[in-house]
Amino acid sequence: MFLQMQVWGFLFLQEVSFDPLSMWHHMGAIDKGIVLLMFFMSAWSIGVMIDRYIAFNAARNQSRQFAPAVAGALKNGNLDEAIKVADRFNKSHLAKVVVAGLQEFKAHQANNEISGETIEASKRALERAEAIVHAELKRGIPSLATIGSSAPFVGLLGTVVGIINAFRGIATEKATGLAAVAGGISEALVTTAVGLVAAIPAVWAYNYFSNRLESFDVEMGNSSSELIDYFIKRSQKLAAK
Repeated sequence: MFLQMQVWGFLFLQEVSFDPLSMWHHMGAIDKGIVLLMFFMSAWSIGVMIDRYIAFNAARNQSRQFAPAVAGALKNGNLDEAIKVADRFNKSHLAKVVVAGLQEFKAHQANNEISGETIEASKRALERAEAIVHAELKRGIPSLATIGSSAPFVGLLGTVVGIINAFRGIATEKATGLAAVAGGISEALVTTAVGLVAAIPAVWAYNYFSNRLESFDVEMGNSSSELIDYFIKRSQKLAAK
C-alpha cells in the first residue's frame, strides 16, 4: 500500500507543478500541523546529533590524553597526582570513572583500612560512576530512535488524511479523472516525504551513536577492572611491609 502510494505520487507530480508555497496554502490544518511537527522532530534530532558528536569527540580525545598521564601517576604510586590528572580531563569518560574509584580507595587508605572491604567499596564506586557516565553519554540518543521509528507513520497519517480530503473534494465537486485528484494527493504525499526526511537521518545517527556508546562502555569496564587489579596489588604490597 505504501509503495503504491509512492508510485501514484510520482504520476501525480508529473501532471501538476511542484510549488511548495502553493501546496502549503492548499493543505488542510491537520497536514500543516503534521508538517510542522516533522520539522520540529527533524530540528530536535539535528540538535541531538550535534550535541552528542561534540560530547563523544571530546570524551574520546581527552581519554586518549588521560590514559598515559594517569598510568604514569599510578605507576609511581601517587594517588593524589592521579586524582589531579583525572580532574584536568573532566570531559573524559574514563577520567570520570577512574577518579571515583581513586577517591574511594584513597579515603580508606588514609584511615589505614586497606582490606577486602576497601576493594569492594572501590568497585561499587566504579560501578556507580560507570552507570552515571553511561546515562550522561546516552542523553538524547533514545529520542533519535523514537523519531526514526515514529516519523514515517506520522507522515503517513498526514498522507491518509490528505487523500481522504482529496476524494471528499471530488465527491463534492462531482469531478472525475486523474487531474481532479492529482493536486490534492500530491499535497498529501508531502507529509510522507517530510516524515522520511526526518526519520532516515535519525535512524542512521541512532545506530552510529549507539555503537560509539557501546565502545565507551567497554573502555570504562576495562579501565575499572584494571584499576581494581591495581588496588589489589597495592594493598598486597602495603600488607607485606
